[in-house]
Amino acid sequence: MIKLFSTDDPFLFQRVKSELDAHSIPYMVKNEFAGGALGEVPWQEAQPELWLVDDDWAARAMQIVNALEATDTQAQNRDWYCTSCNEENGSAFDSCWHCGEPHCQPV
Repeated sequence: MIKLFSTDDPFLFQRVKSELDAHSIPYMVKNEFAGGALGEVPWQEAQPELWLVDDDWAARAMQIVNALEATDTQAQNRDWYCTSCNEENGSAFDSCWHCGEPHCQPV
């Protein structure tokens, strides 16, 4: 078995799982419910992990993971305009620096 993916972002984790399911790629989830153990175990050991069950799928599975990670990184690094005052804000801002309106990210 090959460890395919791990993240602390539950939305990205679910997106990767969904894509693997859509392509019928066999995987196993480890630590899916280990979040409750935080504080008792190191955070790295409590992160959910996806493990590839069949090594023959490794190349295709990695393509899927890499594509989703790239898309996620691009979305996080995108500047945005406030819907309230139209001020341009850097990607690091969760709310408008000018008027304080929260940033509503597209789904």
